[in-house]
Amino acid sequence: MPQASLWGKAYTGYMLGIVLFGMGLTLTLDDFKRILTQPLMVIVGTVAHFVIMPLIAVLLCWIFRLDGPLAVGVILVGCCPSGTSSNVMSYLSRGDVALDVSIGILSTLCAPFMIPLLMQWLASQYVAVPVQSLFLNAVKVVLFPIALGVVCHMIFGKKIEKVTVALPIVSQVAILLIIGVVVAANGPKLFVASSLMAIPVVILHNLSGYALGFGFSKLMYKVYPKGFRYAQQKAITFEVGMQDSALGATLALTSFASNPIAAVPSTFFSVWHNISGSILSSWWRNHDDKHEIHWDSDNGEKGSAKGSNAIHAFDADKAKAAEK
Repeated sequence: MPQASLWGKAYTGYMLGIVLFGMGLTLTLDDFKRILTQPLMVIVGTVAHFVIMPLIAVLLCWIFRLDGPLAVGVILVGCCPSGTSSNVMSYLSRGDVALDVSIGILSTLCAPFMIPLLMQWLASQYVAVPVQSLFLNAVKVVLFPIALGVVCHMIFGKKIEKVTVALPIVSQVAILLIIGVVVAANGPKLFVASSLMAIPVVILHNLSGYALGFGFSKLMYKVYPKGFRYAQQKAITFEVGMQDSALGATLALTSFASNPIAAVPSTFFSVWHNISGSILSSWWRNHDDKHEIHWDSDNGEKGSAKGSNAIHAFDADKAKAAEK
């Protein structure tokens, strides 16, 4: 019963904090050093994410004539950092998972600063944007849990591995609880025509993010052919198109508590982007196999797989532990 989840509205921040604490447990200093080893691609990918998705959100709100809390919810999910499930999608599609993880880390660390700024700029025409509340809530549910997880990893080392095995299940349960809270908070309003309008908006938002992320990375390859190659293009595609929708729902419920309908787009996005990401990663992998294309682990180029078994080596358990 959705009403049973009403009690959890005040605890959504803690639920997401548990997920991001788990993400922190899977990170090492090498993950952060990797940002410094390929700064151009990481920074460009992060900037692309915070430019493309918010602007698409505003455009879709205008096209579909959304207003009020629903428009705020669409823009809010567009302003969120990359969803960590993109790591898994990059892995499944044989993309550059290291780049994917690096962009995800940087965009998440930037989120407490970028979300309030972007929301004030893009969403203030719809409702009063509580900038201070957004910032404080983002710091509380993003930066602090991740930092705590990283510190615990540094202190306890390999002993943490016994805990991280359970992280995928814990993350999934937490996300389901957050979705349940959103459903309970909105009740019948969730299924009225105005709320259901968020479904096509969310689908177009996500697919447009994939398309523009891929197109942008291909354009960057023309500018900088030493980077942004086939595997990197896949990673940036998922990093741009997939959002941390759980964070969007949490911020909507905490910073826009009087308008819980603002959390609806994030809820729809949470379900949809995992479906679309799975389809795209599966198509990419099958397409590469069919056309004998592989990812060259040395330079990331697209080429023939004949006589080569080069496959990107990545710890799948680590990616799944960060999945949302």
